[in-house]
Amino acid sequence: MMTTLKKPALSMLDLIPLREGGTVAQALAMALRTAQHAEALGFTRYWVAEHHNMANIASSATAVLVGYLAGGTQRIRVGSGGIMLPNHAPLVVAEAFGTLAELYPRRIDLGLGRAPGTDRLTMQALRRDRVETEQDFPRDVAELQHLLGPVQPGQRIVAMPGAGTEVPIWLLGSSLFSAQLAAERGLPYAFASHFAPRMMLAAIDLYRRLFKPSKALSQPYVMIGVPLVAAPGDEEAEFLASSNYQRVLGILTGEHKPLQPPVKNFMQQLHPQERAAINDFLAAAVIGGPDKVRAGLTALAQQTQADEFILVCDMFDPALRLQSLDIAAQAMAV
Repeated sequence: MMTTLKKPALSMLDLIPLREGGTVAQALAMALRTAQHAEALGFTRYWVAEHHNMANIASSATAVLVGYLAGGTQRIRVGSGGIMLPNHAPLVVAEAFGTLAELYPRRIDLGLGRAPGTDRLTMQALRRDRVETEQDFPRDVAELQHLLGPVQPGQRIVAMPGAGTEVPIWLLGSSLFSAQLAAERGLPYAFASHFAPRMMLAAIDLYRRLFKPSKALSQPYVMIGVPLVAAPGDEEAEFLASSNYQRVLGILTGEHKPLQPPVKNFMQQLHPQERAAINDFLAAAVIGGPDKVRAGLTALAQQTQADEFILVCDMFDPALRLQSLDIAAQAMAV
């Protein structure tokens, strides 16, 4: 007996890339325009990631950006994908996202990660003298849940705003650690397959097998990151994807340049090891024209049974980025 394929919801993750020759202000304006476009297409949520000390990414003040994007949209959920919790005291995060939840009720998500989102020197500047241990992240997640929940009798530290808002908490990860923790806590889980797809299926399987229903969630809910470059034709999409290939090569070599214009036959110019590394990084990517995009997204849905795809669409031309989202939405009939 055939089972009906579950159609994943569509969302977007924006790293807010700076483009070659562009400004931070232009990148932020483009993020808002993209969020508005995603909302018009019926996307479920729009998240921004936390990164620091990267010359090509403008998403360091994540909570500020969530407020900016929520203020410029009407219905779409807006949140962090994610707040890198080891960089922040849980009380500060609870107050920031509690404030956002009061300003934009039932529209704010709090995705949490346990990586630094930066280099070691900047990590030390963010955390000062704090030394992170493996036990800190689960403890900090529990503290955040407590601070965002109803005030308990005798509770001496109250997040104000924040208490009672119960902002939905997601756990993000690229390994088995957060998958297991999300399952234990009964929280939704987002796998970072947009840059580290290797353990995607193992993490999803572990999360679903170990999941314990909670007040927040009655059954497992999985979202996966999907790099997307869609265009009217396959050749054009491959050409436009070269901006993303250049970005990934920069990540792998430690050279963080602004997002570059596309280059014809870029991959053919690289050493085979460089091509292999880029392909490994983008193993979950969907690149092509409408038919190829539909086939790619359908294959991912069959492979993962994900409840939601969160698209990462790094393209140099802002108008073509919006077109790419149009094609994905049409492919999935959002």
